[in-house]
This record gives sequence, C-alpha cells and structure tokens, in this order.
Amino acid sequence: MENQLYQLVFLPLRTEYDMGEENQTWRSMKDWLDKKKKGSVVYIAFGSEAKPSQVELTEIALGLELSGLPFIWVLRKHRGSVDTESIELPEGFEKRTRAQDLVCTCWAPQLKILAHDSVGGFLTHSGWSSVVGALQHARALILLTFLADQGINARVLEEKKMGYSIPRNEKSGYFTRDSVAESLRLVMEMEEGKVYRDKAKEMRPLFADKDQQDKYVEKLLDHLRSHGRIKKIKR
Repeated sequence: MENQLYQLVFLPLRTEYDMGEENQTWRSMKDWLDKKKKGSVVYIAFGSEAKPSQVELTEIALGLELSGLPFIWVLRKHRGSVDTESIELPEGFEKRTRAQDLVCTCWAPQLKILAHDSVGGFLTHSGWSSVVGALQHARALILLTFLADQGINARVLEEKKMGYSIPRNEKSGYFTRDSVAESLRLVMEMEEGKVYRDKAKEMRPLFADKDQQDKYVEKLLDHLRSHGRIKKIKR
C-alpha cells in the first residue's frame, strides 16, 4: 500500500486567475487572514459537486460555531445553475460567529487561501484535487465525504494518517454538530491530532514537487500508449 500511494498520479491543478471581482474577493479574504494567528484558521469547502443537505449544513455550521476556531467557509448554496433548492445557514449563525468567521458564497481562490500561513487545516469532501492542494501547503485534513469516489479517497487518507474523518452513526450515516466540533479541535489543537498535522508536513515535499507530478503523468501516458489506449501524436 505504501508504494501504491506514492505511485499515484497527481494531476496538475487548474490555474486560478486574478481578474475583476475575483481579485477583490481575494483581497478581502487576505485582509481577514492577515489578522489571524499562524496555523489557526480552518478552511472549509466541499467542491463544486458536493452539496450538503439542509440538515447536514446546519450540523456543520453549528459544529464550527461550537469549535470556537476561526474559519473561512466557501459555501455553495446551489449545485450548478439547474439546482433550484437553496440551502441556508442557521438563523443568527453569521451574527453569532462574526468575530471568528468569514463566509463566502461566491467563487474563491482556493489555492491562495490554502497557501496563506494563517490556515492550518482544511475541512474537505476529500475530492482529490482539493486533497493535493491542501497537502502541497501542509494543511491538516478533516474529512467529510458526500458522494462518488470521496469515500475511497478518505479511507486511503485515514489509513496513512493523512486525514481524520468526522465520525458518523454506523447505521444512519448521520453526523452531529458535536462530532464536527470535536474533530476540528482534535486535528487543529489537541495532542491526539498532532499525528495528522505532522503527516501533512511530511507529505508536503512529495505533493509540492511539480516536476515529479509531471513525470507521473508522462508515465501514465506512456502506459496508455503502450497498451493502445491512445495514439502518439505525429509532429
């Protein structure tokens, strides 16, 4: 398993651009992050496909509040333009957490947020590009999966002590605000969670090595060519 993990293909992440509103969004976020202690902030994002139910969103929000940790949350209330069912934060949540949080419901530059020194942990759906982006910057992972391959990714990360999954009820699959708060505090602050913080730092050289990633991609392409899956491009 050890060799299998290190031989995974880490495909390059997309480039992010600084233009117009996106640039202004980042400036506002950076101003907020600059005022926080190093490694103290939890970043929360669940990708473009994963959307918690209203019940799940409420438990996540109240768990964040209970944790007492500063956090920056990029929240998608809709999943694409065809999704007409909006999810909403609990009443009074933003007012109560104003001193500790920043909630963004628009596009946000994830890689820049993860690269900021104030960010110490990432509550993520375990999508692979998000995992790679976090480990490139040695951010400890708190895992909360929703669909597709996310559960498989989370199990691999757990086995390697590279991430900690928020506990769920074995029968119902539900998680609670208490389990969210306890998981965040464990990974971010407690001695028990030091193994996850240390492992993220240990993995950084591997995940941040773009040249090595390019070699993995080339090996994959060579493998596909040798088995007739893709044709060589004639120059």
